[in-house]
Amino acid sequence: MAQVSVFLVDDHEVVRQGLRSILEGDGRFRVVGEAADAETALERLAGEKPQVVVADVRLPGMSGVELCRRLHRSHPGTAVLMLTSFLEEPILRECLQAGARGYVLKDVSRFDLKSGILRVAGGEAVLDPKATGWVLRWLERDGGGRTVTLQEMEILRHLANGLTNREIGAAMHLSEGTVKDYVGAILVKLGARNRVEAVLLASRRGLL
Repeated sequence: MAQVSVFLVDDHEVVRQGLRSILEGDGRFRVVGEAADAETALERLAGEKPQVVVADVRLPGMSGVELCRRLHRSHPGTAVLMLTSFLEEPILRECLQAGARGYVLKDVSRFDLKSGILRVAGGEAVLDPKATGWVLRWLERDGGGRTVTLQEMEILRHLANGLTNREIGAAMHLSEGTVKDYVGAILVKLGARNRVEAVLLASRRGLL
């Protein structure tokens, strides 16, 4: 099994050392770099394309949310897993809208952290169980109770950026056929006739 390349961003050195220690003790992961702030992270990531960036939500200067937003544009194939010390509903919404594929508390166990990294690297979305209720309330947008999933939100963001099904599949490690099925489900859930209308409706409903 190929190693998952990971880049760490946290302003506390002891946290970065702890994360590195957890991951480097497991042959499934390879830490390719780290940074104490978002600006430095963007500079160091200019020539790197790690599979996963693990970043703190609160960083000095540019926030972790803005870092996530910029990485989503410049590194669409890189999944961003946000770490936070406290669950805050507005920040969670911002992270998801910025393109984060995961949002977990810093007190997550070693097993869950590793599992989360592997899952987002594989194209899945990971959310701390304590925040699930918020997301379900946000995503329940029509009387029929049809809910757009986190995975579908990620695909919607790629659609908004003009990516084809093949390009979305490459970015999310999914087959082109699987992406096509997801897009079809999104159209039905949003009541959209095509991809452009789906993006417009999703934007109006606060999903993008």
